[in-house]
Amino acid sequence: MTDISNQAMIEAKNLSRYFGRFMAIKDITFSVPQGQIVAFLGPNGAGKTTTMRILTGFLGPSAGSAAIAGLDINTHRLEAARHLGYLPENGPLYENMTPLELLTFFGEARGLDGHTLRKRTDVVVEQCALQHVLEKPIGKLSRGYRQRVGLAQALLHDPDVLIMDEPTAGLDPNQIREFRTNLTNLARSKTILLSTHILQEVEAVADRVLLIHDGRLVFDGHPDDLKRGGTIEENFYRMTDYGKPSPATEEEGAVS
Repeated sequence: MTDISNQAMIEAKNLSRYFGRFMAIKDITFSVPQGQIVAFLGPNGAGKTTTMRILTGFLGPSAGSAAIAGLDINTHRLEAARHLGYLPENGPLYENMTPLELLTFFGEARGLDGHTLRKRTDVVVEQCALQHVLEKPIGKLSRGYRQRVGLAQALLHDPDVLIMDEPTAGLDPNQIREFRTNLTNLARSKTILLSTHILQEVEAVADRVLLIHDGRLVFDGHPDDLKRGGTIEENFYRMTDYGKPSPATEEEGAVS
């Protein structure tokens, strides 16, 4: 087992990714220590999802490297995955399964033995408040409960790192509040990187902000630093050239 006590939990070093001649991200570098909640901001098409897909091993970089818990995501993919939980935006769930069936399926796929799987299932069901819908088909669940199921799946193997892409998109205000409370509790034992378009989320949960624009990192600091000389919204608009023409990009789902 890798010792993770004195190392960065998420690392990006000079990450670049091209799709043909299109530059999705260029020379992205940052390091996240254990126990930090980092908000990953940027307008549509900025490169957030591309960066997160590289960090999680779903996409290879054109240049640079990424590591989870000190493990290079390309050369030690499976070992790094044991430390990583990933909640993609609109993550696919098997709608004909119940939450219990889904958790059992993913737990077995991850190689959890019967005793460990039962124990971890009990833990994540309580963490994500799924007790009342365990036997209900996922296709019949609300958006909020589906998001809880997705989070439970990401937490099932008790990872050290959570990477989440727009985790509160489509949730109502009460669901967003519950999700933020859950994040704060999880940060006691996890390192969390979450992509978001909701600027209020930065002040609510984040210890740190990474702001990406046109594929480049343009800000890395505390949320309070993003308010200097104005509001977070005003500085976000300024740093992302809001209102100015920007280069054409491919669809958000492909390269954002």
